[in-house]
Amino acid sequence: MVEIKSDASLDAMREAGRVVADALEAVRRAAQVRVSLKELDEVAREVLRAAGADSPFLNYRPSFADTPFPAVICTSVNDAIVHGIPSDYRLRDGDLVSIDCGAKLGGWAGDAAISFTVGTARPADLTLIETTARALAAGIAAAVVGARIGDISHAVGSVGRAAGYGIPADFGGHGVGRNMHEDPHVANDGRPGRGMRLRHGMVLAIEPMFLAGGRGDYRTAPDGWTLVTSDGSRAAHVEHTVAITEDGPRILTAP
Repeated sequence: MVEIKSDASLDAMREAGRVVADALEAVRRAAQVRVSLKELDEVAREVLRAAGADSPFLNYRPSFADTPFPAVICTSVNDAIVHGIPSDYRLRDGDLVSIDCGAKLGGWAGDAAISFTVGTARPADLTLIETTARALAAGIAAAVVGARIGDISHAVGSVGRAAGYGIPADFGGHGVGRNMHEDPHVANDGRPGRGMRLRHGMVLAIEPMFLAGGRGDYRTAPDGWTLVTSDGSRAAHVEHTVAITEDGPRILTAP
């Protein structure tokens, strides 16, 4: 079931979204060469603590996971696509890092992700990140009253396909509300004019994830969580929580 939020609820969700944005910015600033992924997780934990927010990631256990998620952010490095568990790995010059973060405040959730490079960037990584961000912008632009879910999927997928990137078929965006993951699913590729019609008060997480190798194949790492590209190519992942409104898309997790 898809919940339609009131305007007051959207305002409350914006407050949760601000916490997510603050946490992501703090993690980005802290992500320097030789900083560990666990240290980045602690940075995000402190932002959530200071805001009085809870983490919808911590101890989250969906049906595909054998164990609960042990952190408040996902840290996916280089060939990791999404769901990376913060570890003792210390960042190296040239790493491509994707950080996914959620927050729950006042009973409402927010969810967003960023990708960036550490130290000396590879030009191909910068292009991958820029293209993934452009796909997110295209998906958000398509998230208007009267459009359909497939219009968002098509907008995102068209950017990735045109660039020659792979798109993992089984993972994409989703509804957000009282819980971090709600209906409907928002695929990262699809046909326009298909799926549920968008209404004022719907809230969606739109989250492109592109694979530089051109194929969408992936495998699950031994930790049971991290999705890794099958060909070892690098991946980028960006995300915003977006409200559908009569005045156009409202980005609830904007900085």
